[in-house]
Amino acid sequence: MLLTIDAGNTHISMGVFDGDDLIGTFRLTTKTPRTSDEFGLCISSLLELRKVHVEDITDVIISSVVPKIMYSLTNSIRKYLKLEPMIIGPELKTGIQIRTENPKAVGADRIVNAAYVHHIVKQACLVIDFGTATTYDYVSADGVFEYTVISPGLEITARALSSETAKLPEVEIKKPESILARNTVNGMQAGIVYGYIGQVEYIVRKMREELGDFKVIATGGLGRVFEKEPGLIDEYDPDLAYKGMKAIFDMNTGEQK
Repeated sequence: MLLTIDAGNTHISMGVFDGDDLIGTFRLTTKTPRTSDEFGLCISSLLELRKVHVEDITDVIISSVVPKIMYSLTNSIRKYLKLEPMIIGPELKTGIQIRTENPKAVGADRIVNAAYVHHIVKQACLVIDFGTATTYDYVSADGVFEYTVISPGLEITARALSSETAKLPEVEIKKPESILARNTVNGMQAGIVYGYIGQVEYIVRKMREELGDFKVIATGGLGRVFEKEPGLIDEYDPDLAYKGMKAIFDMNTGEQK
């Protein structure tokens, strides 16, 4: 079995593959400081809860945008799973070409998203990743990562509204039934969510004006807020990063065999 680990700024998300089947996912909070033993115990316990024995894991691949946790995280894999993890980085084959002005600045999370597009979707796509930041990454049909837009994530937007004002409270991020709100909480939710929908619509439209048509795929936990907006997103896949990592893992182990 393959354990895929996606270490982001807010959560460390993990997915377990049995062959080509994703059989379980779970998450840890990134901002909680952990030693290698704490990581190892958490990972081992969560695997067992999903009825996956630690000894069943034969390989591990990690995509991380949080360098400060990598020492403890990778050591936990070595100590508790007895495996050497594969790390997404420049030395790995991905099948994609990065043609930005500074390719080294493109995070591992966006590389695995692009790999998913190239190896699995196989057509021009805009991947919108609704994470701590929201990224809009264009990948051409032949696997070229060339254009990107980055904006504050939905949670950052909501938090800024409450933290930078004296009387506005923290609110749950959800779409009200109507934009015509009659109270402060619904008014904030309407402004946050409907305003963000407007942002997404405008960015996608402007990119299409310059690039032509493409498929829009969304991922990230907050992507489900926009999943059913008509004409906004063609496909929502919360497991996209795991699948992208597996594609990269298969490509590299295939080269080794």
